[in-house]
Amino acid sequence: MTRDHLDSLLTAALRSPERLPALDDAGWDLLLRQAGAANLLAILSCLLEERGLLDRIVPAAREQLAWARVLACRHRQGVLWEVRLIRQALAGLDVPLILLKGAAYTLAGLPPAPGRLFSDIDVLVPEERIGEAEAALMLAGWAGTHHDAYDQRYYREWMHELPPMRHLRRSSMIDVHHAILPKTAALRPDPALLRAAAIPVAGTPGLHVLAPADMVLHSAVHLFSDGEFNNGLRDLFDIHRLLCHFGTDRRFWAELVPRARLLELERPLFYALRYGVMLLDTPVPETVRNELSWPSPALLALMDALFRRVLVPDHASCGDRFSPVARFVLYLRGNWLRMPPLLLARHLFHKAFLSPRKSGPEAA
Repeated sequence: MTRDHLDSLLTAALRSPERLPALDDAGWDLLLRQAGAANLLAILSCLLEERGLLDRIVPAAREQLAWARVLACRHRQGVLWEVRLIRQALAGLDVPLILLKGAAYTLAGLPPAPGRLFSDIDVLVPEERIGEAEAALMLAGWAGTHHDAYDQRYYREWMHELPPMRHLRRSSMIDVHHAILPKTAALRPDPALLRAAAIPVAGTPGLHVLAPADMVLHSAVHLFSDGEFNNGLRDLFDIHRLLCHFGTDRRFWAELVPRARLLELERPLFYALRYGVMLLDTPVPETVRNELSWPSPALLALMDALFRRVLVPDHASCGDRFSPVARFVLYLRGNWLRMPPLLLARHLFHKAFLSPRKSGPEAA
């Protein structure tokens, strides 16, 4: 793939970290600013450490990256502690606790974990047990947020998760999911299939993560069916690292596309593989890419123009004058994919004109 003006310094660094020792002070200043904007500073530090390159970069950058690793180490300790307490809280339910996204990478020791920072812990439980899970977490000190009546209905009737829960003392956040996409979304992957294929975390009874193919598909649908791209490049790099890791097993590639079709997630997988190859040189077999159904040429050209502008750091040095338009269009697209038109119109009207009128504790 040819590179163009939308290719950021950070994206180039993730593709070829071995070139970073040649970067001068000005280049490092820009790279660190981009990495901070993309929530990739600690990941960049860990990537350089993996390659044995830290001692070869300029001292000022090395010091800042060292502090980023300290923060990431402390974050990892906090995640392990929170997961332990969540397990204790839900131990009496006798249901497998399935971790998603960042917490899953951390507990399973997967390549995206080193340096990855995230604001909440996502878990998956059966929908019919979600009330019990909520009650158990409340007894352990987590309290629900979004107390507005409309927001409660939004989450409980239409979404795939409870309103986020915050611990009253530690302020840690947990998202309790019963599916990976809203009930109102056009795509409806069966969560029972995800739960049935989940694999246990070694040495931690009762704790599970999604199967390799499902983990990649969940990351893909989270990135390409959402409307927020503040962490878009980080999430794409997660997928890149997962594919590099799982892709050493030929059975993974043989199972990936059929699994995507079974879960109705072929299109998000197509975009994940396309932009992983395009931006990060992700090693995807050509046979796998050709096995997927492609969008029409016109739609693909439009998606390329949009996604290329949001899968970069949200920094003034990245993108062009059309980048804000791309972010807005993809925000609308994300909402369109989550809700049917009439419900979406009602929801957007409520959020635009009714929610801002609230004040005080209700709005908070």
